Amino acid sequence: MEDLGTVVWPPEPIRTERLLLRESEARDRAVFVELLASPEANAYLGGPRPRAELEREVPEVPQRWPGSFVVELDGSMIGQILLRRATATGHSRPAAVGKADLGYLFLPRAWGFGFAAEACAAALDWLAGVLPGVPVVLTTQTANARSMRLAAKLGFTEVERFEAWDAEQWLGMRPPAVPSGHPDGGGPE
Repeated sequence: MEDLGTVVWPPEPIRTERLLLRESEARDRAVFVELLASPEANAYLGGPRPRAELEREVPEVPQRWPGSFVVELDGSMIGQILLRRATATGHSRPAAVGKADLGYLFLPRAWGFGFAAEACAAALDWLAGVLPGVPVVLTTQTANARSMRLAAKLGFTEVERFEAWDAEQWLGMRPPAVPSGHPDGGGPE
């Protein structure tokens, strides 16, 4: 995977009805460690990493690179949204190469409130504004019912299913979106 190319980073924070999407800060480090060590959050991502290892390896300001958004609720980090360009060497599926790849990870205590859908929709709208015309892919295990529902809610449709990491994987694609307020967004002329 690679970054998003010519996108100016960091963008202004993105505000939704309940959330703030922003660049990571040093105060987020403990939550990144918690998130990456969570057995529930990583159940479909190869499992959690050992907390001691994370404490040694996670930098003071974690995940600070173009396309990595911290999702904040009421002043505290609850998750992360990742947008990267899928490359031939970084993605196992040829159908994904050259497209933006959406990833997300939320603390289990934030599940079930629609935060992931709200944050992902905002990040996808931002992406459509800075890289118009770029389709987006998402990969998840078919056994991950929550992620499959979120993919459908966000407008992803199945491209293929494949076996990887001893489980059936699902690759979905979302056609290029037109950002809100964009002149090509439809409506009366």
